[in-house]
Amino acid sequence: MPDKGGFPHYMLKEIHEEPEALRATVEPRIAPSRDRIILPDVEISAAQFRALQRIKIVASGTSRHAGLAGKYMIEALAELPVDVDHSSEFAYRRPLLERNELVIAITQSGETADTLAALREVKARGALSVAICNVVQSTIAREADAALYTYAGPEISIASTKAFVAQLAVLYLLALYLAQVCDKVKNDFVRHSIAALLALPEKISAVLKREADVAGIADRFHTASDFLFLGRGVHYPVVLDGALKLKEVSYIHAEGYPTGEVKHGPQALIDETLPVVIVATRDPNDADSMLRYEKTLANLKDIRKRSGQVIAIANTGDDEIRRATEHAIFVPNAPELLLPMIEIVPLQLLAYYIAVRRGLDVDRPRNLSKAVLQE
Repeated sequence: MPDKGGFPHYMLKEIHEEPEALRATVEPRIAPSRDRIILPDVEISAAQFRALQRIKIVASGTSRHAGLAGKYMIEALAELPVDVDHSSEFAYRRPLLERNELVIAITQSGETADTLAALREVKARGALSVAICNVVQSTIAREADAALYTYAGPEISIASTKAFVAQLAVLYLLALYLAQVCDKVKNDFVRHSIAALLALPEKISAVLKREADVAGIADRFHTASDFLFLGRGVHYPVVLDGALKLKEVSYIHAEGYPTGEVKHGPQALIDETLPVVIVATRDPNDADSMLRYEKTLANLKDIRKRSGQVIAIANTGDDEIRRATEHAIFVPNAPELLLPMIEIVPLQLLAYYIAVRRGLDVDRPRNLSKAVLQE
C-alpha cells in the first residue's frame, strides 16, 4: 500500500493531490494549440456525436453527484437533454432508450455492481455507451463502447475525493467537446474555457493554503448532530457530495438540498443548533449566476434571522458574505461551470477535520467499502 507521504491520513493526502489529478486528467485532452478539446481515447466518431438526441448518465454515490453536475455542463454547452439515474434504479426497471441516445456510466473503480448491471442493460438494447472511470482496463471500461479515464491515481481512502474532481473535469471536457463538434459554441469561447480549465489546479492549491480556516470551523461545529447543505444550479450536486462526505467519515446526519427548496420543509429544522452550509459563489460574467447568487444571499440572510448558524463558501473579496456570516470560506473566482471543482475542496476538508476532531477512522469508515461489488 502506498505510504501517506507525511500526511496523517490518506484522505487528506488525496485531497492535496487534487491539483495534480486535474492536470493529469485535463492536459492530454487539450490540443497543443489550446484552442480545442481532443478525445484521442474515444473511438466514437464526430458524426455519431452530432447525431445524438439525448444523453443518460448512470452512476451511484459520489459518481452520481458528478453526473448531476455533468448534466448542467452538457445541457448548458452542448444543448442536449440529459437524464441522471441511480444505477441501482436504472438496472432493475425497464428504462426507455431512444434512438441516437448515449449512456454515460460513471464509476471510480470500474467494478461497481449496479453500474455494471446498468451498462449491460444498455448494451443489450443496442445503445451507445461511454464509461468514465479511474481504473484502466476495469470491467466497465472494457465493456463500454468507449472509456474516458480519470487519471487521478490510486485512491486509498474509502471516501472519494480526488477521483470526484477528476470526474467533474472529464464531464466538462466531454460537454465542451460535444459543443465543439455540434457547433454550439464559438472558437473564442472554447479558447477561454480551456484557459480557465488549465488555471484550476493553481486555484485549488490556493484553497488548500486556507486549510487552517476550515479546520477552525470544524473545531466550532464538530459536536453538531445534524447538518444542512444548500446549493443552487450546478452547485447543488456539490452540496450533495459535501453532505455525503460528512456522513461517510464523521457519522453525522447531513442532507443536501437545492437552496430554493429550503422553505419547502427543511426550514422547520433551522435553529441555533443546526449548522447550515451554503455554497454562495458567483461568476460576475454570467447573468444567470449573478441572479442565483442574489437569491442565495437573500436565503442566507433569512436563515441568519432565524438564529441559524451559517457556513458559507464564497468567492474571495465577497464583502456581502463576510458581513452576513462570521463563518465563511473564500475560494478563487472561476466560470460558473468550473466552480464546482473548487467549491468541493473546502467541503471535503470540512468533513475530514470534523471526523478527526471526533476521533474517527477517517480512511476506513464503518460498514463501507471502496467498491460496491455486490448488488
